[in-house]
Amino acid sequence: MAKPLSIYVCSSCGAQARQFFGRCNACGSWNTLVEQAGSSDNRRLRATPGAPGAASAVRPRRSQSIQAAGDQPLQRLASGYGELDRVLGGGLVPGSLVLLGGDPGIGKSTLLLQSARAMAEQASVLYVSAEESAQQVKLRWRRLAAPAQAAEADVQLLAETDLELVLQELEALRPAVAIIDSIQALHDAQLASAPGSVAQVRECAAALARIAKRQDTAVLLVGHVTKEGMLAGPKVLEHLVDAVLTFEGDRFASHRLLRAVKNRFGATHELGVFEMRDQGLAEVSNPSELFLGGAEPSSGSATIVACEGTRPLLVELQALVSGTSYASPRRSATGIAVNRLHQILAVLEKHLGLPLSRFDCYLAVAGGLEVEEPAADLGVAAAVVASYRDLVLPPGTVLVGELGLGGQLRPVGQLELRLQEAERLGFARAVVPRASGLAGSGRVAGLQVLEAGTVAEALVAALGVSLEEVEPG
Repeated sequence: MAKPLSIYVCSSCGAQARQFFGRCNACGSWNTLVEQAGSSDNRRLRATPGAPGAASAVRPRRSQSIQAAGDQPLQRLASGYGELDRVLGGGLVPGSLVLLGGDPGIGKSTLLLQSARAMAEQASVLYVSAEESAQQVKLRWRRLAAPAQAAEADVQLLAETDLELVLQELEALRPAVAIIDSIQALHDAQLASAPGSVAQVRECAAALARIAKRQDTAVLLVGHVTKEGMLAGPKVLEHLVDAVLTFEGDRFASHRLLRAVKNRFGATHELGVFEMRDQGLAEVSNPSELFLGGAEPSSGSATIVACEGTRPLLVELQALVSGTSYASPRRSATGIAVNRLHQILAVLEKHLGLPLSRFDCYLAVAGGLEVEEPAADLGVAAAVVASYRDLVLPPGTVLVGELGLGGQLRPVGQLELRLQEAERLGFARAVVPRASGLAGSGRVAGLQVLEAGTVAEALVAALGVSLEEVEPG
């Protein structure tokens, strides 16, 4: 039997070598040689045309015939979680590859195991555990199952790390959904490198992609992350899959956030919210409750309406402005880019005359949410001024608007959707930019809408004080 061969390819120039060198002989780059599977007489049957399990010959078709065959709407498979389906764009697409990454212990395996149990009621599911034994998965399954779910769903469980055996089971069972936990634990016997290496991850993912496209199996891959929070493995892994999801959360909080970094079958700006409980992850029907503070108003607090895709979220901002003890004041922001805070402080000092350069400023978003859109600018400015003047915003007031460098307020998108969410949660007043397209100040979606053209006008309307009380005398 011929021994499987490996070649080493330079990721910089593409030159090939039969053995590993620290330096590429062609271009001189260091540490760029990556192992790949070379040609051999003992290649897998899946790569041999005409062999059992190999891909059949495919002839090109006219685009008109493809469109005629695809007139039926795409049938997606529900994952059992409405929040997961929202991020995926409506559910799992047959034949797609989805990569789920996140920090250790964040709940990736818990989410997919609970989803597998729900999907098994309507389709065949294969759960491949490459990191745990079958008994360990069974124990976790029973811990997550509710007492009423004593009769477990029929999920095929395979505890295996050999890629060849996993592919054989996929060919034999042809499940509708396959879950691989995790891609870094699989290994290809044709490669000499250790599991989790760049070559192993790339070859295993490519083999799973081929079989998923051939037999219309939706494959969910669990991926590890590096200490910087990036997905481990080569960047080509993210190009091979159809969707890349990230599972985020604070280790000291119970909620988890699911986002899409890449999605070929849906939008990438949707957000899924979960809560970790004793019996696993549960969907959060009203995420705004997680990001709002207590009912008692306090100085330096403001409420904004942030939009994550098509989902509006009411979020509380908290600011603290205090005198500095050093020549250079401190600026700290949690949940909002610190450069954005610097810009807002500069606008307030320039156009309102507030001497904020002599004060420390701290800003935090309640609940640990990351707010990236500029619609939070007005809320940040109101929280900073309220803390500086020791004022309390009237209860039931939300602020939405982007702050320009000239002190003017700019309109934001999906304003009516934001106002409807604020009205649904019991808010009574909203301060918005005048150029938003609303027919003057009045009532919109049951709220009293106050329009303003500049940040000074908006702060007067929000705080309910005169301009002299906002600006220094």
